[in-house]
Amino acid sequence: MISYARQTPEAQPDDAATPADDHIAPAPRVSVQAFCETVETAAAVQSAGEDRRLGKAHLKIQMGGMAAAIEAYRTAPTPNVIILETEGRGDILAGLDQLATVCDSGTRVVVIGRINDVTLYRELVRRGVSDYVLTPVNALDVVRSICGLFSAPEAKAVGRIIAIVGAKGGVGASTIAHNVAWAIARDLALDSVVADLDLAFGTAGLDYNQDPSQGIADAVFSPDRVDTAFVDRLLSKCTDHLSLLAAPATLDRVYDFGVEAFDSIFDTLRTTMPCIVLDVPHQWSGWTKRALVGADDILIVAAPDLANLRNTKNIFDLLKASRPNDRMPLYCLNQVGVPKRPEINASEFAKAIESQPIASIPFDPQMFGSAANNGQMIAEINAAHRTTEMFLQIAQRLTGRGETKKPRGSFLSPLIQKLRAKK
Repeated sequence: MISYARQTPEAQPDDAATPADDHIAPAPRVSVQAFCETVETAAAVQSAGEDRRLGKAHLKIQMGGMAAAIEAYRTAPTPNVIILETEGRGDILAGLDQLATVCDSGTRVVVIGRINDVTLYRELVRRGVSDYVLTPVNALDVVRSICGLFSAPEAKAVGRIIAIVGAKGGVGASTIAHNVAWAIARDLALDSVVADLDLAFGTAGLDYNQDPSQGIADAVFSPDRVDTAFVDRLLSKCTDHLSLLAAPATLDRVYDFGVEAFDSIFDTLRTTMPCIVLDVPHQWSGWTKRALVGADDILIVAAPDLANLRNTKNIFDLLKASRPNDRMPLYCLNQVGVPKRPEINASEFAKAIESQPIASIPFDPQMFGSAANNGQMIAEINAAHRTTEMFLQIAQRLTGRGETKKPRGSFLSPLIQKLRAKK
């Protein structure tokens, strides 16, 4: 939950007092789940979902209030926005403390309550509640609250862009990108899309065993048509949580792009997907530099030799200078341990870069070759392999998410565990 609160507790205006020309910016394509305690509030939220300004939002309503929300998210990822209707002061604060243990860090929480008290409001702000709305609420109150979360200057973009690039050609950056995206989608249950930016020679379609008739070329060569609906039609579904914006991988045209050629595509994907993984080709142009500098997080993939060390340091230093207020780029070593090949070890790399690699992936031609030729991920070849775990750890570092949530046997599991502990 974020620490940004918008509204102080005060009497809510009735319908007559609400200005008809009150401008509310539309919400982006986000997921919203409401947990209501009264049918009146549920009806107001349902009516809000039919408002044009929430036309892109996916709204789901459940009864049961705070308790239902806590139980629902023990084994499921949280949406972009949670709306909670609750009653007494103790119920709100205790419930939010419990919810925080199962709630992902980027989720915004709106509380609908009956208590108009500044002390309570301060406690809600301290716990990171984004908005507090007093009952009774109408549809416009709900619309204003949800849309306000994303129209405020302080609000972050919905989607996180992760750019993965090789320090040198042939180091396996695309393979790393595709497997990390797979881990983000499968193990972290985060809706993700892989954008293959190597239009001439991209391998994402092969790696995911997909052969879509459309892809990223249709968008980049038709910038006037790019919107959420158009991009949605270009996406190829790989798994329940993973989609692909494939490269054509043909040479029937030359792929020369301007600096801002991909901006509209990235902006649209941000409003469509929580996580966007860019498979950036090893080339240096205006648009590749812009893609890297504009990403939320960056991973450089390098092999342990001198040319890769030089290139990694150059990319690393440029990105640090270009992004002084962002997180530092990350890098990993790949193809470590090639027989009879002299290598620069990880400690020497770290000394030159002044940063430790987040992973050193061993050279395993049998496993990686089988995966590439079969159109599979490493996790599909060997889920228990150490490299599979490395991809998950990289995914967690890049997304800022911790350990995956483990399914519970039943709602009695905590009680059973306590009884076992006493034995």
